[in-house]
Amino acid sequence: MAKPKLLIPRKLTDAVQARAARDYDVVLNEDDHVFSKDELIAKSSEADAVLPCHSEHFSAEVIAALPDRVKIIANHSVGTDHVDLEAAKAKGIVVTNTPDVLSDATAEIAILCMLGAARRGAEGDAMVRAGAWDFWSPAFMVGRQVTGKRFGVVGMGRVGQVTAERARGFGMEVHYHNRRRLPDHLEKGATFHETLESLLAVSDVLSLHCPSTPESAGMINARTLALLPAGAILVNTARGALVDEDDLIAALKSGQLFAAGLDVFQTEPGGNPELAKLSNTFLLPHIGSATDQTRDAMGFRALDNLDAFFAGQPPKDRVA
Repeated sequence: MAKPKLLIPRKLTDAVQARAARDYDVVLNEDDHVFSKDELIAKSSEADAVLPCHSEHFSAEVIAALPDRVKIIANHSVGTDHVDLEAAKAKGIVVTNTPDVLSDATAEIAILCMLGAARRGAEGDAMVRAGAWDFWSPAFMVGRQVTGKRFGVVGMGRVGQVTAERARGFGMEVHYHNRRRLPDHLEKGATFHETLESLLAVSDVLSLHCPSTPESAGMINARTLALLPAGAILVNTARGALVDEDDLIAALKSGQLFAAGLDVFQTEPGGNPELAKLSNTFLLPHIGSATDQTRDAMGFRALDNLDAFFAGQPPKDRVA
């Protein structure tokens, strides 16, 4: 029996691509460029399955253009905001994601962003690299200590829970807002807030871990930023669309926020040049899951979903 034809639009780890090549008739993107819309349609149309990353946008228009041959989109990501799930359902295309396996790596980046923002990490690094460190006094490079502060989590899913656990290691008091309250064994003494507004009022550090949806887009804006304690710190390792970046810049300039640590942006790749001009930002290029261990695990999880589908079994991580 012929192997299913699998399109892998981006370069994955050697171990993942080797396993894929063993079990599927694989089409690779050898130079790892981002497919244009037309190229994505053309390449996908020649396959039975696609294993895309967040850089491949399966909009309603793209999905409508796909032939019936395409049966499954097995995402190499937890977030699925790059796939129109309703259009996929209507087309009869199964969609899966890769939960669980990147929680630790993303939580580490969230803590890095928090500490980098609080202790002026980017500013200090740039100073030393430029050979401009020629002064010291007790007032030099004074930042914020996070130990004992209140850590607010928006979205207490897998990543949010792991990040909260890491924050507890700094003696931080965990508060959270979620669609529903967690059971005691997962809540671990954290304080639940039924409304975002209630959480914001007590968040010395606010860390975003919720999905990007039409409802959550721009949820961090001038109104909500004003509800944070003066001098708070914003951390975003979820999705750039959650934050109105113009309003964030204004809050950083006014001092309403002490700093922001960001791994995601509205425009990716590239980020926001205006945010990059500010000394009170700590910025990373969306590397929350970028470890060898995690990228292997993500690829294997996507392949597990494909294996189940082509064996006639329900994929474990089906989202559409």
